[in-house]
Amino acid sequence: MAEMDARVQGTDCEKNLMDRIGYVFVNYSIFQESLTHKSYSNEQNGRVVPHNERLEFLGDAILDMIISHKIFVDYADLPEGELTRIRAEVVSEVGLARVGRRLEISECLRLGRGELRTGGRDKDSLIANVLEALIGAVYCDGGFEPVQQMVLRLFETSIDQAFQSKSGIDFKTRLQELMQARFGSPPEYRLAHAEGPDHHRRYTIEVWHAGHSIGQGSGRSKKVAAQQAALQALAALGE
Repeated sequence: MAEMDARVQGTDCEKNLMDRIGYVFVNYSIFQESLTHKSYSNEQNGRVVPHNERLEFLGDAILDMIISHKIFVDYADLPEGELTRIRAEVVSEVGLARVGRRLEISECLRLGRGELRTGGRDKDSLIANVLEALIGAVYCDGGFEPVQQMVLRLFETSIDQAFQSKSGIDFKTRLQELMQARFGSPPEYRLAHAEGPDHHRRYTIEVWHAGHSIGQGSGRSKKVAAQQAALQALAALGE
């Protein structure tokens, strides 16, 4: 009965999203919270509408753990460095956004007017964040087993592709080698902005070449953000 109720009260977009992830929420409010950006919450004129940053924090940790265990078991002969590379590629902002777009997750996002005007529905960072929040919400609503099943199903192809991609080298080094060979000059990394309190800082790094930004990445350290930016630049260059 709870599953039926969750479907009845959801919008068509939300019902379709639950079908695509293979999970129906009992607590519909936490599902909506996972889809709510803080820009939407800030525009509610005194009405308290929880946004998804806390669920994103939780989902990020859960996703890391599930992916780490999966590749640890499946690739028993790989050294720690290779396992780290595979995980980094799978859970990168670009990787998460790719899965989120496949789920058409951005169509269900609740965004503020300003964020909508600046193309928020198509931003890798927002799509990646809401996917992590959705993972956190499934865990809170149903426990570990449902979220593990969902994550493994959604990321199976990503894990396989990461394993088969060029290994033993990080994204910044790969981009450096590619651009030296193709253009004769290295990429330039610039800090675009940093936001959040000291204990939850988030950095955005851009990769520039010949006066143009060719990739952007975000993370909770400058090192992680630069790796994500390099990965996006590699994708833009067809690598």
